[in-house]
Amino acid sequence: MNDDLRKRAHDVDATLRVGKGGIESVAEELSTQLGERDLVKVKFLRSARGGTTTGELAEELAERVGAELVEQRGHTAVFH
Repeated sequence: MNDDLRKRAHDVDATLRVGKGGIESVAEELSTQLGERDLVKVKFLRSARGGTTTGELAEELAERVGAELVEQRGHTAVFH
């Protein structure tokens, strides 16, 4: 991954939260936000994870919206 994007991602606040509605409920909003800004940070709440890891959910969301997963730490992911 691009080190510059990772450095910039550190200062980005989470603007989306994935909850019990799952990634389907935020995919369109993520796509919209990526059209407006370079990086979007998404927090995956416990209710969204169930038996799935945050990494798996983040990869699926990135694929769904055609975004690049810059990094995933803990329960937060950054998309470009």
